[in-house]
Amino acid sequence: MTSAVSSGESITLKIDDKDISCRSGETILAVARENNIDIPTLCFMEGLSVWGGCRLCLVEVAGSPKLQAACATVCTEGMNVVTASPRLKEYRKMIVEMLFAERNHVCSVCVSNGHCELQDMAVKLEIDHVRFPYRYPHLQVDNSHDRARMDHNRCILCTRCVRVCAEIEGAHTKDVKGRGVLAAIIHDLDQPWGESETCTSCGKCVNVCPTGALTHRGTAVGEMQKKTDFLPYLTLMRRTES
Repeated sequence: MTSAVSSGESITLKIDDKDISCRSGETILAVARENNIDIPTLCFMEGLSVWGGCRLCLVEVAGSPKLQAACATVCTEGMNVVTASPRLKEYRKMIVEMLFAERNHVCSVCVSNGHCELQDMAVKLEIDHVRFPYRYPHLQVDNSHDRARMDHNRCILCTRCVRVCAEIEGAHTKDVKGRGVLAAIIHDLDQPWGESETCTSCGKCVNVCPTGALTHRGTAVGEMQKKTDFLPYLTLMRRTES
């Protein structure tokens, strides 16, 4: 019987038939990226807590009948991981197609057209049509904030904005209400963003949003580019100070 590996100890595993060494406690996603192995994600962002909601990073682990979320699964000694297979590609395509069908994503008139992670993911997965019926929900655009806007039609509920607001800015302005297809991002006690008493107007939520759901006011079609370089830096500085 193999003894448990202590924290920080080096372990070995296989990812896509490649022998890889890593430190115990690291996730499959972190180790894969350290070794230039691509695993797609939408909800994950370095510097924020792991949520594991988008499920795009699902991988196959030998011995497990279930697919595992690479962002939340810790590597173990002797683990054998497959990150790319026909099964995984089909799952990922289905997930992205469902995201498009759930809300009203019209890329041609979106301010993030050409700079959208969801759009890029669709291209990467070779999605040229959606097999599921569109829901066409009647969703609002919150223009009440003087610097930014929230378009619920383009939100994929990745919760990046919720996490950066709570974990990095410390404002706790954003949260999620409802469940399933009725879930939505809210501000404070579900009031217009511009009426929030906790929002600091820092803009961090806008920059971590992967789609055109959160954008700066005054941007036209294709003009909205996000800046995320600040997040790993701020996280590192906070760790250093503590």
